Amino acid sequence: MRLLAITCVFLFSSVVFAKDTYVKGYVRKDGKYVEPHFRSESDGKFENNYSTKGNTNPYTGKKGTKTYEYDSSTFGDSSSDD
Repeated sequence: MRLLAITCVFLFSSVVFAKDTYVKGYVRKDGKYVEPHFRSESDGKFENNYSTKGNTNPYTGKKGTKTYEYDSSTFGDSSSDD
């Protein structure tokens, strides 16, 4: 019973203190419209993102699929030293 109470407190506190950011709809450079949505507030921790495997977006119910962190400063960089 005590473990159940502790678990409930932990789950409730993580929901109450989770910070989400509302993102307005917008049009990407490629012309695709992105629907308005919520995203987890940036805290620099890969494992805290809704899209990380093991997490579920509470607004959509969609399970995360990303399994590794990448360096966003080099993501999509097509330059080479050839």
